[in-house]
Amino acid sequence: MPIRFEKPNFINLEQDKVFMRLALEAAQSAYLLDEVPIGAVLVFEEKVVSVGYNRTRLDIDPTAHAEIIVIKDGAKEMGNYRLAGTTLYTTVEPCPMCAGAMIWARVARLVYGTKDLRAGAVDSVFQLCNSPKLNHQISVTNQVLEEECRAVMQKFFRARR
Repeated sequence: MPIRFEKPNFINLEQDKVFMRLALEAAQSAYLLDEVPIGAVLVFEEKVVSVGYNRTRLDIDPTAHAEIIVIKDGAKEMGNYRLAGTTLYTTVEPCPMCAGAMIWARVARLVYGTKDLRAGAVDSVFQLCNSPKLNHQISVTNQVLEEECRAVMQKFFRARR
């Protein structure tokens, strides 16, 4: 029987940092595999449901972004394609595909590290997560461990220049 989930009723920055550090560890795993180092963690009731990182090259799949990985794995783990009450942590501001997937999955809250000024679909380029035109809005907390998240990306791209 699918589980019914409620929205979280508090925000705790120290707890956000703990989960973001897990996302950073996942990003490091991606880095070591020569993937764009983005990591994500899905949390429900202060418990980790799924952890993932970018796997586009490894899986030969342009949709294998960290956020998509944790949404898919999280839905299976929770036995429900609706992830109401969950918080998704990601090291980089989600792209339009990932923001759209979070909306469809009904993720309650998004916490991200650094902005993506080229493709960010939460604050930077588009504002999908809080668009009143859509049937679900996501609470957003940004710039959690921003420097650490940005540093991983910069290190990765500097090595390729």
